[in-house]
Amino acid sequence: MAGTSILSAIAGSHARDGATRTDAVCGFSAGVEPQPNHLIQINMKPRILFLPHGNLQYSQLDPARRPWVIDHSYAPLFDLVERTGAKIGFEASGETLKVMADTRPKVLAQLKALMDAGLVEGVGSPYTHIMLANLPPEIGVASLRDGLDAWERYTGHRPRLGWNPECSWADFLPDIFQEAGFDSLVMDGDSFFLSFPEIREATGLDYDVRGHSNKSKLFRIEEYIQDKPQYQRYLTNVSRTPSGLNLLFRVDFFANPMLWYLMGATEGNRKEPVALPEIQNLLGKWKTRAEDTGSFVIPYAEDAEYIGTSAYFYVKQFGHARFFEEEPESVDRFAALLQTALDCGYEFATPSELIDGGEPIQLEEKQIRMIERGSAWHGGTARAWLNTPHARILDPVCHAVFLGVQRLQDVVTPGSEAAGYLDAARRELTSAYVSDSRWPPAPTSPGRFNVRESIEDLKRANASLEKAMLAAGIGDQRSLYSPSIMKTQILSVEDELMSMEYFGEVKVSPVEAGV
Repeated sequence: MAGTSILSAIAGSHARDGATRTDAVCGFSAGVEPQPNHLIQINMKPRILFLPHGNLQYSQLDPARRPWVIDHSYAPLFDLVERTGAKIGFEASGETLKVMADTRPKVLAQLKALMDAGLVEGVGSPYTHIMLANLPPEIGVASLRDGLDAWERYTGHRPRLGWNPECSWADFLPDIFQEAGFDSLVMDGDSFFLSFPEIREATGLDYDVRGHSNKSKLFRIEEYIQDKPQYQRYLTNVSRTPSGLNLLFRVDFFANPMLWYLMGATEGNRKEPVALPEIQNLLGKWKTRAEDTGSFVIPYAEDAEYIGTSAYFYVKQFGHARFFEEEPESVDRFAALLQTALDCGYEFATPSELIDGGEPIQLEEKQIRMIERGSAWHGGTARAWLNTPHARILDPVCHAVFLGVQRLQDVVTPGSEAAGYLDAARRELTSAYVSDSRWPPAPTSPGRFNVRESIEDLKRANASLEKAMLAAGIGDQRSLYSPSIMKTQILSVEDELMSMEYFGEVKVSPVEAGV
């Protein structure tokens, strides 16, 4: 679509806040006839990857509204790609793909067609949106395989690039992605940079499981590396671990201004919303850095749901009980981001085009092991997901069921009917571990329905374990696992969790309720 304005492809566009094509961006004038030296560089444009991350198991997203998110976020995104020919990556959990298949098969068919055409490359992740660093590796690797199977089942494509939910970190993460069948992984560049003592000191960042994030301090990373190409190169090249896993780094100082621009928001610390000229300046600076130190940038590897809806923005940024409101202008703004990238002289690329496009930076094992265990994206911690009241109640029960799965695996014959029930229990348990039935921390909370889903998953897992024992002829061997005792423990935590107050729920007085 060379020479075509992306914004002109938006039918009925009502863009504002700078969401229109400007005459001069990124240091050169759009529409000016290029000089011969520019023509020489036509095939040497730095590449750019936009990688929206889709997750329908979102905190405070009522399961009944998940199809609404597909309609208002994913469908407009795919329409935009189809109309403009822009290339992107798109990550989705297996659960997200299943909801699309069950409720919006036409949108899923559109995604498949775009993948077949080479415009969208799927990015895999666990089947359930779980905090991999917080769970036993065997749970993670099995869910990663389930996620890959879901992509292949629903689209005919099996991703090579993996997405680690919330970028939670532990030393075994590269191993389980490779074991599951991935050859590449999206990494949190902020956590990586913070493993360098000099950068950590420059940011002044301290991890704390009681906090939500350290986004404002992460901007100091760019300030520190602005004149240091030895660090910039990690954002403009593929890196590779000694075991051969390719790494693509994403960072908040790129993604956050774009997210705030999509929302037309101020993030509460400035008078004016983020405007397109700031994005133009950011992309312009990093185009030069990409040309000098590598070959690409990844400016937006963030939640897809901010394209078309407000998702969790008003909760996360302002503490307001506003969830998943319609934001059609953010679709226009995303189109403006794509157009700005073209005007700045970038070429759209899929993940594989980046991965296969040049020689990777070879990392030493020590560099990977210096990333702090328990860290997560946004300068937060993975362990914060273990620290909420809901996690402290749910996780011991989940772990007890996990021990039951492990114990029965030792005595159940592989391939038997009992083994089928056991695998169902493993999947149901993994679903109970979903991250957003434990998030966010006080004074906010997950939705009551998020927690309810995990409780119901535990009930199903416990029932499947009982069926496995009966099918294996060991229903009376309850020293291995006791479904009846576990049933009462699940009911006990259900009573405790359902008696809690939940953020955003409207309290009704007895008088108002007519009592």
